[in-house]
Amino acid sequence: MDPSALTTILPIVVFVIIMVLLFWSTVIRPQARAARAHDELVKNLKVGDKVITAGGVYGRVVAADEKTMTLEVAKDTRVVFDRRAARRLQG
Repeated sequence: MDPSALTTILPIVVFVIIMVLLFWSTVIRPQARAARAHDELVKNLKVGDKVITAGGVYGRVVAADEKTMTLEVAKDTRVVFDRRAARRLQG
């Protein structure tokens, strides 16, 4: 290989590697971390937890099974959600 070709290609290769590392550290890694945290939340939901759903509904878990959770959103008002709809615990 011609030495001048190497000096032309090397900066491009280094730039591409740096861009891939920046993309990974700013986009892919934080999304993977957030997905793991959400999976933990869904897995650890229990009766009595106060949650906020993806749709913005606030409620208290009154029943939970493998796939669904029942939230009490007002006195004597219960709504069934997919467990994965829970986005975060209230305060």
